[in-house]
Amino acid sequence: MPQVPSSPSTESCIKRNSPGSPVLLVVEPTDALYRGYCLESVAAAYDVVVVTPGPLTWETSHVVDYEAADPYDQQALLKAGEALARRHTIAGVLTWNEMLLVNTAHLAQHLGVRTDSPEVLRGCRDKATSRTHFARHEVPSARSAKAGSLLEAALLAERTGYPIVLKPAGQAGSIGVIRVDQAEQLPHAYEFASSGAQTWSGENADVLVEEYLDGPEISVECVTYQGVTTPVAVTRKTVGFAPYFEEVGHSVDAFDPLLPAVGPVAVAAVRALGITTGIQHVEVRLTATGPRLIEVNARVGGDLIGRLVQLSTGIDLPRAAADLALGVRPHLTPTRQGAAAIRLLYPETSGTVLQRDIDPVFARNTEWLEQVSWIIAVGDQVTLPPAGDVDAARVGLLVVTAPDAGTAARRLRLAEDHTTVVVEPGRTLAGGAEQRAA
Repeated sequence: MPQVPSSPSTESCIKRNSPGSPVLLVVEPTDALYRGYCLESVAAAYDVVVVTPGPLTWETSHVVDYEAADPYDQQALLKAGEALARRHTIAGVLTWNEMLLVNTAHLAQHLGVRTDSPEVLRGCRDKATSRTHFARHEVPSARSAKAGSLLEAALLAERTGYPIVLKPAGQAGSIGVIRVDQAEQLPHAYEFASSGAQTWSGENADVLVEEYLDGPEISVECVTYQGVTTPVAVTRKTVGFAPYFEEVGHSVDAFDPLLPAVGPVAVAAVRALGITTGIQHVEVRLTATGPRLIEVNARVGGDLIGRLVQLSTGIDLPRAAADLALGVRPHLTPTRQGAAAIRLLYPETSGTVLQRDIDPVFARNTEWLEQVSWIIAVGDQVTLPPAGDVDAARVGLLVVTAPDAGTAARRLRLAEDHTTVVVEPGRTLAGGAEQRAA
């Protein structure tokens, strides 16, 4: 990643809280679209310093200081943390970046602030280790084994029985995850999963062969304080682009009747992994034999799920994460009783975006339309799975609020009816002129 001089520009950083406010170090706030609300919430309560790969951009008004360093380089991250600690009394360290959970735990230990151990976080990050812990503690999960080669994957698949799922042991965001229904599909699927395992930091190249869990996918959003885990919300998921597992929508209802049923399973999974503090996004499949664990992510859920929880229940998960990093009991009493949902907009085909907009009159006059955001600009390429990941495949997103989940779903459909996305395959726009691709 590009490096820049690490000395902060004090003119560009704004102090938002009173003198003596605790200072929280956030490791790589990532992007404004999906994680801006997290940093905004934390900075409203505490003074925030950050470690980022480059100079501040959208984060500027929310932080008091920063260091530029590659957070995936553990030694570089420790040095950046030390530099910030020389200028501030760091009271807690936090990240909502899945790929940086282990490095962030090392940094927290290095600075002597609260954290679960890097080994505990590594157990969450490594899906094979998680499955071992789930089995040991009798948490319902999927049968799973590592495959070091295509031949080994084939033998494990025959033993498990098709359909199976291949997935990288150390990835996130459904990268490299694919369902395989028959042996003829296995070579391509194994190559896809193996390639996905090398994405990003490549900290774990293992590929898992797992039993396919048939049933709707949900997640349970949990908060753990001093070893006690509280499930606060259920997120219903919409998954598309089979045989891949692309998440295309989420919905949260404050009155979801599933919470009492799936909450205990999520709590058992968190306990099995040895987690004692933080936010957990626990993914579950509702099978014919009951809820079964997919994985535990030790951070606020992505795709604005934390925002949906806040809009529907009033519970602020990023603020809770900051409180926990500082050893403060978070506020988990709901202050709202409604629903919220997000639709992530994928076009029907890959190609060049020629148009993407929403009826301005509808958008201006619709109170329950909470957010409309565009991710890909007109003239840019959009690439659907499997060639494209979430960053390349989504054109935009819609967020709505409602009294209940059913109304939220109807409102999403209505908002989509007022949204236009036009993509032409093989067409490029250069210098404002339309051209045919060769």
